[in-house]
Amino acid sequence: MSGAILDPYERRIISQIKKAKPPQHVLLIIADEDLQTDDGVKKLKAFTSWCIELGIMRITTHVSVIDAGEIGRQFCSKLRERLVKAMDGLPAEITIYTGREKVRMGHDKSGASLEISIGYGGRYELAQAIKQIAQNIESGEITPDDIDEALIESHLVFKSAPDLVIKTGGVRLTDFLIWQSVYSELYFTDVNWSGFRKVDLLRAIRDFQRRQRRFGK
Repeated sequence: MSGAILDPYERRIISQIKKAKPPQHVLLIIADEDLQTDDGVKKLKAFTSWCIELGIMRITTHVSVIDAGEIGRQFCSKLRERLVKAMDGLPAEITIYTGREKVRMGHDKSGASLEISIGYGGRYELAQAIKQIAQNIESGEITPDDIDEALIESHLVFKSAPDLVIKTGGVRLTDFLIWQSVYSELYFTDVNWSGFRKVDLLRAIRDFQRRQRRFGK
């Protein structure tokens, strides 16, 4: 899925985006139902390869999981196992989070990294960070006056802020990276994950490059 591109339209978009710097960090948001099939999982591997080919060396994927109960936890565990097998061979350092588990695999010889969050929400991440900071205050390691943005960020699991957030299948976001993505550029596509192609990624990057980022100013 990540071989040579022959389509003239894709060639034209690639020639356009090569004239500007690509986003350094891309966040992809998909739903648990998008990875119910082997094709959906294989496409996630292909998406990562497309990004690396285009010079995007930091990729994060969030898989939103609707069921927060035991069925959801079982799904997260099974999907983690499938992803470990499917992502083998990618030229990237890969970390998969499910909230309860963390798996690291691959290598970083290319400088690329892929983080996959399965149902690990932003509110939970912030709650855990605040809990850890409270414990550090109680133990005397820090004082309340030490708390600032840098300290909070140091306790987050996902350290890097994405430049571009891509959401497939509509305009509804999740709470993932609610702290880190405050200044990210958002790109919504009506294309569902099952129909997502490399050209859709190229369009998202081209749209990103045409924007003037203000970072809240």
